[in-house]
Amino acid sequence: MASLLRCPCPTTSSSFLPLPQTPSIPFFTSSSPKFPARNPIKCDLAEQLRVVENGKPSSSLHSRTSGVEQQSYPSFLASTNLDSAFNRNDTRLRIFSGTANPALAQEIACYMGLQLGKIKIKRFADGEIYVQLQESVRGCDVFLVQPTCPPANENLMELLIMIDACRRASAKNITAVIPYFGYARADRKTQGRESIAAKLVANLITEAGANRVLACDLHSGQSMGYFDIPVDHVYGQPVILDYLASKTICSDDLVVVSPDVGGVSRARAFAKKLSDAPLAIVDKRRHGHNVAEVMNLIGDVKGKVAVMVDDMIDTAGTISKGAALLHQEGAREVYACSTHAVFSPPAIERLSSGLFQEVIITNTIPVLEKNYFPQLTILSVANLLGETIWRVHDDCSVGFEPYSSLGID
Repeated sequence: MASLLRCPCPTTSSSFLPLPQTPSIPFFTSSSPKFPARNPIKCDLAEQLRVVENGKPSSSLHSRTSGVEQQSYPSFLASTNLDSAFNRNDTRLRIFSGTANPALAQEIACYMGLQLGKIKIKRFADGEIYVQLQESVRGCDVFLVQPTCPPANENLMELLIMIDACRRASAKNITAVIPYFGYARADRKTQGRESIAAKLVANLITEAGANRVLACDLHSGQSMGYFDIPVDHVYGQPVILDYLASKTICSDDLVVVSPDVGGVSRARAFAKKLSDAPLAIVDKRRHGHNVAEVMNLIGDVKGKVAVMVDDMIDTAGTISKGAALLHQEGAREVYACSTHAVFSPPAIERLSSGLFQEVIITNTIPVLEKNYFPQLTILSVANLLGETIWRVHDDCSVGFEPYSSLGID
């Protein structure tokens, strides 16, 4: 039976995110250890955390054993020395959230047994951003959770000002936690006289005063090299893999599909985790930005369940045309798996058109409730990011299974 991942707050009003732990199919095996709540405190959520599974908000579930509340954690967060390795009561660790994805930041704080730091962020009439920390961070290890999702420029500028505020408040270390790194696709020159915006944004974050960056599923591994400060790169794929493990799909029927040639290494690593499932590649040619044309398919998908894997879904042009091609080639079902749901118009119309059996994403980018559709499933990366923050804070290795072995760079 699939277990559920939720923030370890003792309040009964908290919602939780669906994240299956125990595999029910032969191609994926993992254990599901139980951990007690870590430094549990009462988290006063401004509003109930809402998450969608198949287009519907999930319901609450509390499991109790002998009167003590227990919590299930994903298998890839398992460690025999977690409680002894980390000082959960360390008051020198502070987490602040920007306005881009406060729900994710709250979940991370709940997982870690901490309260979000108090911060004042407002915009003046002319659009300028004002940031003031409402508590002291002198000598503290500060983590700022702010994805640069749409509106990208607004959220990026807000992150830079937050970093500057922490630097001027004498924070000891400032880590920019960027679940979704905008401008990552502008990582090279494909034509003459183009800018490399990814490098520019990396310079801005560094010059603003950040000491470290924690990012999730960068568009390309080379973006880490644009920073002159340490970058911890974690992957959201283990969360999706755990969810797929709950599906009653025979391993012989699976085929992992890369929607373009550039994502082959990502799809190959994903297929390896699915007991070396076969790989197929959609060959496309792009005639302009956000415009894709599918040409042909490399590989066999006839009668199989195709799992399309990509790092992000923007307008969904690439993945929807790829899905149409897979159906033409005889695929029985098509699943779309992506870490970042940018969902620029007309993505919702394309994804809900019936091409996909299920669209599986994570909450690195908030999805508006009006954009929910029946095939949509949202998984949480809060525990993954929360555990990584603890390890960074305590100077422990973040290269634990499985995302250290995905081989995606």
